[in-house]
Amino acid sequence: MRSLFRRGPAPPEPDTPPLDPGTDHRSNDHVGHALRAPTALHAFNRYEIKYLLPSAQIPELRAELVGRLDVDSHGTDGGYGVWSTYYDTRDLRFYWEKIEGLKFRRKLRIRHYGDRYTVGDDTTVHVEIKQRVNRVTQKRRIALPYRLARDLCDRRIMIEHEPSQRAFVEEVLELAGLLDLRPVAMTGYQREAYVGHGADLGLRVTMDHRIRGRDRDFDFAADAENRLIVPARLSVVEFKADERVPYWLTDLAARMNMSIVRVSKYCQSVEAYGHAPRSIFHVPDHDSSEV
Repeated sequence: MRSLFRRGPAPPEPDTPPLDPGTDHRSNDHVGHALRAPTALHAFNRYEIKYLLPSAQIPELRAELVGRLDVDSHGTDGGYGVWSTYYDTRDLRFYWEKIEGLKFRRKLRIRHYGDRYTVGDDTTVHVEIKQRVNRVTQKRRIALPYRLARDLCDRRIMIEHEPSQRAFVEEVLELAGLLDLRPVAMTGYQREAYVGHGADLGLRVTMDHRIRGRDRDFDFAADAENRLIVPARLSVVEFKADERVPYWLTDLAARMNMSIVRVSKYCQSVEAYGHAPRSIFHVPDHDSSEV
């Protein structure tokens, strides 16, 4: 069988999407909270741009967004928690593919939305394969009870699934088995999300605060210590669009002196715990300079 995982060198490419991409990557999903709906198999393509923003500027950005976008219906009253367990090889293959900027790369994770302390065997979580093809981010995922998600990813057991999920479940098993994947890092943060309508249909803006992580005790509900992997004074802001980010939003970013960054929460967690040398993309724990 032909291997799906050949690796070769490639130069880093910018995270900024072109203003007028020739290919239509329009998603079939246009409602922000639908990204978390427990469908049989959810898949979509999009462009993503990341920024680091001082938390002190978040109220200014929020005031601009609420005038043009809708608040994600699942993110009222201060947003919601997002917790993810990331899988990788012993030599951190997925980590290094991100650092090296390979044009095709992927990662496997289990994700939970909400309070991690409420997670039990029957809590719905998402098993996700997130991959990058050139400058387009593609995500496929299925919703499963937490016990089945762990059976699939940790124990590499074929689980009961709907017919439409078969190809995805087999791909997860192939990834986990062929590459001998294991949990490597967990991340968690509080997210505010806004979704577009009308001319901005398909647009999503997220603001992630208090970004934490750990490198052990990977049960979501474990009473384990988490460490800030991005300084608390900084938030990660992402613009996500099916085709291109509208001009009013890029103009807003320019007015607020927001700079595009190539930061990965997974890589931050790996580096924060000393499992890899800190890359040029690492956000310093202590930095007195203006960001």
